[in-house]
Amino acid sequence: MKKALPHLPLIASLLTLTPMTHAADPSITSKSFGTTTGGQKVVQYTLTNDKGASVAVINYGGIVTSLKVPDRNGKFTDVVLGFKTLADYEKKSPYFGCLVGRYGNRIANGEFTLDGTTYHLARNNNGQSLHGGLKGFDKVVWNATPVVTKQGPSLKLTYSSNDGEEGYPGKLTVTATYTLTNRNELKLVFRAKTDKATIVNLTHHSYFNLAGQGNGDILDHVVTIHADKYTPVDDVLIPTGKLAPVKGTPFDFRKPTTIGARINDADGQLKNGKGYDHNWVADKLPGHLGMIAKVEEPKSGRVMEVISTEPGVQFYSGNFLDGTIIGKGGKVYHFRNAFCFEPQHFPDSPNHRNFPSTVLRPGETYKNTIIYRFAKAN
Repeated sequence: MKKALPHLPLIASLLTLTPMTHAADPSITSKSFGTTTGGQKVVQYTLTNDKGASVAVINYGGIVTSLKVPDRNGKFTDVVLGFKTLADYEKKSPYFGCLVGRYGNRIANGEFTLDGTTYHLARNNNGQSLHGGLKGFDKVVWNATPVVTKQGPSLKLTYSSNDGEEGYPGKLTVTATYTLTNRNELKLVFRAKTDKATIVNLTHHSYFNLAGQGNGDILDHVVTIHADKYTPVDDVLIPTGKLAPVKGTPFDFRKPTTIGARINDADGQLKNGKGYDHNWVADKLPGHLGMIAKVEEPKSGRVMEVISTEPGVQFYSGNFLDGTIIGKGGKVYHFRNAFCFEPQHFPDSPNHRNFPSTVLRPGETYKNTIIYRFAKAN
């Protein structure tokens, strides 16, 4: 049964709301989401803002299991892919909705050198290290503290990653705060500190379909990316080290363009990624909060803006979804049925001196803010 947290206002379950119903007050409710194979209990927290939008987050992997936002007519629909059960997230999730770390994206050959010492990581993706290794932050149980703030309902997650965990140096203490603001923003604030020099690159990995999860492909979604350059990759998706101009290529989204407009062009980079699976160099100052991308789904009128402090963003067009995954509501997730926008530092940054540094040292604080803002098309 769903259990209301103490000292917090209550609302009815979102399942009982009619499409135009608005919640009177922001709230947080919680319920059990099962037990991991290691015996740890997992809780799902549902944050609902004063507009009636809601996000459900489990403390296993910081995973967003549901995100319900309105269309142009005020109808709420879940716009992120995912599963109904913890077992499915443990066994077969392609990083649905998770908090990625210690290092989001890929590190070549699973190794990097820092201050003269070479560190070896798990090679869990075609000989490369991907998304923190075999048991990254997406596969651990986080401590969770819910609170309703002036901005909206919020969930604070904390985790301490021991020195040497997954091969990374330093004890890393991480805080991730999820807030569903009353402006219909999912705001993620990441902070981390270390006791030894290390590398950090945290991000969020929801698979979005603004027409609704499982409701067809995303090729008609209209995308704008504020970037003049991107980082080309080799055939195992490791950056070559170049910062290439998007002008004259299928990677030019400086003007609104549908995802499907050029995704099947005869282009070597599209072949390497089986579509879009690349990092764009954000056209803004690193560390400063700014607009990176915008996505509009024409039929529903839903708009998502991506705002971040990060220097880059990985745009992924769901190329490895192949119809073998059955998600929420029995929906089958087929080829290109979702997209990801993952604000981040560049892939394989520790092995490219010309990329922004991902090194964190004792006494410093890693800071990263990501905002997914939802609105209606004009």
